[in-house]
Amino acid sequence: MAKKLSYFRLRRIVQFLVLPVWMLPIAALRGIPGCVFHCYACPLSSFACPIGLIATSMAMGLVPLMVLGVIFVAAAAVGSAICGWLCPFGLLQDLFHKIPTPKFKLPAWTGIGRYITLIALVIVGPLLWGKSVDNYAFICNLCPAGAIEAGLPRIIAGQVSVERLLSVKYIAAAVIVGLMLFTYRPWCRMLCPLGGFFALFNRVSVLFLRLKTDKCSNCKTCIVDCPCDIDVKKAINTSSCIRCMKCTQCKVVSPTTIFEKFGNGGE
Repeated sequence: MAKKLSYFRLRRIVQFLVLPVWMLPIAALRGIPGCVFHCYACPLSSFACPIGLIATSMAMGLVPLMVLGVIFVAAAAVGSAICGWLCPFGLLQDLFHKIPTPKFKLPAWTGIGRYITLIALVIVGPLLWGKSVDNYAFICNLCPAGAIEAGLPRIIAGQVSVERLLSVKYIAAAVIVGLMLFTYRPWCRMLCPLGGFFALFNRVSVLFLRLKTDKCSNCKTCIVDCPCDIDVKKAINTSSCIRCMKCTQCKVVSPTTIFEKFGNGGE
């Protein structure tokens, strides 16, 4: 097995190995922010959702320094690799995408939706109207992860009325699940505010992808293989990349770090 191919296969192993870390219901850890998109109201959840904590803090007029510190350190270290390797909701989308259905590509501009969600539903909305009941300017009242991971188990257990399935939150979740069947990671690429934040660091994080342009034969394997439809030759380390490492199946693309870069005299 080629070394470059192993990065992509290793990613899948890591995804399943870290899943229990986020989904072991250890109550003592509920107040500690994780660095992935995962509803902390879920019965199978140990760590708190950073997005939920930020939105709640905004509604209370507080600055969540611990949460911001956690996600800043994670972003500065690996950028969107958090999304590609560690996020349980990302893994769910990966598995749904494997179901054989017609597939379509998302236009690159849809990624702007992540920043609209971040500003409108995580910061401004909660800050202005977060204390009102059933306020849909608050991310947690529209969150698909909350509907799937926390809401559905309660409905199945009879703790919440089945009529809740007709609310905006569950309809939005159903739309996202439907899109998972037909396009790659629609939530991550169009709406996830946490993924949008991590993506801002892709060009400056410790971990990054390197393209050896002098050895490129223009075979376009990296472009064809990319599930996020990125032209790797033109935009490697772009904010659209989740660092799934599928492009590293081409021998001229590889993950590296700033330490290796500096150690090679900046080459």
